[in-house]
Amino acid sequence: MADETTFSPAATALVVHELGQHFGERLSTNETLRRQHAHTLTWGENQPPDAVVFAQSAREVARVVTLCAAHGVPVVPYGTGTSLEGHVNAPHGGVCIDLSLMNRVVAVHAEDLDCVVEPGVTRKALNEHLRDTGLFFPIDPGADASLGGMISTRASGTNAVRYGTMKDNVLSLEVVTANGEIIRTARRAKKSSAGYDLTRLFVGAEGTLGVITQATLKLHSIPEAIAGGICPFPSVEAACNATIATIQSGIPVARIELLDALQVKAVNLYSKLGLAETPMLLLEFHGTQASVEEQSARFGEIAAEFAGGPFTWTVKPEERTRLWQARHDAYWSGLALRPGAKAVATDVCVPISRLADCVTQTQADIAKTGLVAPILGHVGDGNFHVTLLVDMDDPADITRAEGFLHRLVQRGLAMEGTCTGEHGIGQLKRKYMREEHGPGALALMGAIKTAFDPKGIMNPGKVLP
Repeated sequence: MADETTFSPAATALVVHELGQHFGERLSTNETLRRQHAHTLTWGENQPPDAVVFAQSAREVARVVTLCAAHGVPVVPYGTGTSLEGHVNAPHGGVCIDLSLMNRVVAVHAEDLDCVVEPGVTRKALNEHLRDTGLFFPIDPGADASLGGMISTRASGTNAVRYGTMKDNVLSLEVVTANGEIIRTARRAKKSSAGYDLTRLFVGAEGTLGVITQATLKLHSIPEAIAGGICPFPSVEAACNATIATIQSGIPVARIELLDALQVKAVNLYSKLGLAETPMLLLEFHGTQASVEEQSARFGEIAAEFAGGPFTWTVKPEERTRLWQARHDAYWSGLALRPGAKAVATDVCVPISRLADCVTQTQADIAKTGLVAPILGHVGDGNFHVTLLVDMDDPADITRAEGFLHRLVQRGLAMEGTCTGEHGIGQLKRKYMREEHGPGALALMGAIKTAFDPKGIMNPGKVLP
């Protein structure tokens, strides 16, 4: 693979000029726009590309990549910019391909429970399009992310405990490879044993192997009934243990989310709710009217075994929507806890049997370090998030936060978990890849990268250390 330091500014300038001849006003070198297309949501340095191209088709993406490949210029795909680990930064400059104009729902095959979309379609736009079909796309990371970006980061979210993650819901991809060729990774069949699973190779590759230009996704039937509710607990440990017992009992919970007391306080301030400021689980059950009632009652019994409750639930859509919107606004609500601070969101994921240990040890670490850091998580699959509120003008505060982030990852890895359950690696967690995967697996990843992208132009500086 080409050394990442060998990218030529002169070659980049030539490519930008040639692309400007073709794309006209759909290519921009405006500094403000370029910075908007770099990393903005956490404390990583903003590293803008040299130019932003707004592509409208796979052929246009291929044209950009072909030209960049010919001159050895970096290519950075961009969806909506909601990723949290520096995925869209351009540390070596180059060309950012903004895919937001590729936002068509190409086809809906209701009888087959699948659809074909361009990468710029957002999850909310897709579900709005599907509204009258009785179907929906279940992956819900909170932000209204683009589906191409969700595929690239192997996104997850609140529904993953029932419906899986992006890797479980992508049937096929159209991809522009590093030499500008347009390929399809699979057919539309629900399963296949024909050859290597190229689809899964691109899911979670974070744009380092190619640019996704179309996706075939699984759809699911909208449940007959949905019940959602809240359940307070005396401690985070009790809430986690109730979660473990719920999953192990086989209750088909659709969503089970943890908020610690500080996160509940933030949600109350931001979303004008009046929840008791104590550790809490938010839950949702999908099925028939009878089944969601039975599941809700059974969970209430489990919660009581861990001194939780009362579990109050409802089937009224407006009440459930308000509650889940407050959960999805958790990132922004945390900012109210320390005005002027920068929010640094991170996540780890551990086997569910270690969840209570990991969360309680993390809480103790936060208290000892003196940080302001609410906790929430998709605890049904062992994944939880910490949002650090950091004073970027205080070097001591930054040092404390950096130390905590490192210890959090080490704690997760020591419990046979992963340094990230859904945020991805990007730039900011590359340093943990060797420890998590070992030298052999990491070398194999490097060989795959080299085979797919011998010039190293596809989103360089990401994933691999």
